[in-house]
Amino acid sequence: MFFDKIKENLRKTKEALDVKISNIFADKKDIEEIIDEIEETLILSDVGYQTSTKICDNLRADLKKQVDKSEAAIKELLRKEMTDILVSEEINLVDSVNLNEKQVILVVGVNGVGKTTSIGKLTKLYTNTGKKVLLAAADTFRAGAIEQLDVWAQRNNVDIVLGKEMQDPASVIFDATKKFNEGDYDVLICDTAGRLHNKKNLMDELEKMKKIIDKNISEDIYKETIMVLDATTGQNGAIQAKCFLEKTDVNGIFLTKLDSTSKGGVVFSIVDELKIPVKYIGVGEKIDDIEIFNPKSFVDAII
Repeated sequence: MFFDKIKENLRKTKEALDVKISNIFADKKDIEEIIDEIEETLILSDVGYQTSTKICDNLRADLKKQVDKSEAAIKELLRKEMTDILVSEEINLVDSVNLNEKQVILVVGVNGVGKTTSIGKLTKLYTNTGKKVLLAAADTFRAGAIEQLDVWAQRNNVDIVLGKEMQDPASVIFDATKKFNEGDYDVLICDTAGRLHNKKNLMDELEKMKKIIDKNISEDIYKETIMVLDATTGQNGAIQAKCFLEKTDVNGIFLTKLDSTSKGGVVFSIVDELKIPVKYIGVGEKIDDIEIFNPKSFVDAII
């Protein structure tokens, strides 16, 4: 059931990758030509030049070690190499999703990526496991952002600390950490301004909020920063992530709108180049349209 749902929601990415790769085998070609065309297909599917080259270099090395060079065998090796990219030892798998741990989550991302909606989905994910969630509406710069998050709080039946329009976002985070410490909460999820990654003052504000969380929340409580990226932006999303990394430690990616794009290949370049795991994927508009990212299921759904 789970795999069928993922497969359907990743249909456009599958068409961009698997269908085109299958077409490569339609005509008689030598192995080197096949791999070259696979590499080109990966690049055009937003896997990225560097990552596509790495995958295909490894694929060449793998094929030299075995006799079977059929389409099925090559695809199986390709799936292995792509999965290995997503579960590299260089990625901190300690930061994998743990729904049972008490934690504070700072959610960042530029305007338009679906950040507030993603927080609503995250909240639902945690409340479904019986966790008591507190939200902090610290996106005080965008008109309507506070009200939007308040609606998600009501839908999930959770408490929220509401900032006021143009209020210092860091002061909202301060109030939220105080309420979190005083109340019997399991998870604090903080919304932030949909800051443009090239606006220094907004990035500095993000750094300030992070310091308040580190200061006010006990060291025993797990803290992480989740960056929401819009899969439809392809490689531009990877560029955004690099800029955020300069100002704050991003522990994971929430990749949205995977159901409406053929650019799901960006997952590989983000993980490979930035060494940040994708933790969640958004596959629709409903509150339950969130999945904990599973590398093998993802690769199997698109190749």
